[in-house]
Amino acid sequence: MKRIGLKIAIMAILASAAPSWAGESPAVRNCTWCHGTGAQGYTVAPRLAGQRPQYIMSQIRSFREHARDNPFSKQYMWSAVAALDPHTARDLAEYFATIPAKAANDGDRTLASRGRTIYLEGIPEANIVSCYACHGPNAEGVRDIPRLGGLAYFYLKGRLEQWGQGYHSGTESPMPMVASHLGPDEIEALASYLSFVK
Repeated sequence: MKRIGLKIAIMAILASAAPSWAGESPAVRNCTWCHGTGAQGYTVAPRLAGQRPQYIMSQIRSFREHARDNPFSKQYMWSAVAALDPHTARDLAEYFATIPAKAANDGDRTLASRGRTIYLEGIPEANIVSCYACHGPNAEGVRDIPRLGGLAYFYLKGRLEQWGQGYHSGTESPMPMVASHLGPDEIEALASYLSFVK
């Protein structure tokens, strides 16, 4: 009898150590409407699975402060995070970071090689630095710089185009300046390549 009681106590302790909502909280359900139940995203909503937790938290802050100002952010995310407290934001960021990322694999394979070259080497003659310098050798992201590997082609293409038009993702992001130097062909190639990165 004592052993059964001890097992129950251990199971209760282990259960309390796991996230209390484990994918079932209203906050997670609210995110999955657009980002998918597996956090793998949809055409216009990015994949959150495997994303850097620091990045997710910085973007929640940018939405709340209205610094991330593209049309979908204004329409959906500004209100979605308005009542999100810092503790829940951190829990969400950590939760989504633990979900294994999957590659979207939806780009144009014939452009992937050129996109890889741009990602790794940049375009020196156009004063475009390599993406590798900030986002890492495997597009895995660093601290509050996002993971790009495996994001959907249409999402990446749209974001690069929006940055090129002057929209922001945060107060100190260099992306509007970087993307303004990219032409449509470079954007197509980069978005295609990154969609295949695992």
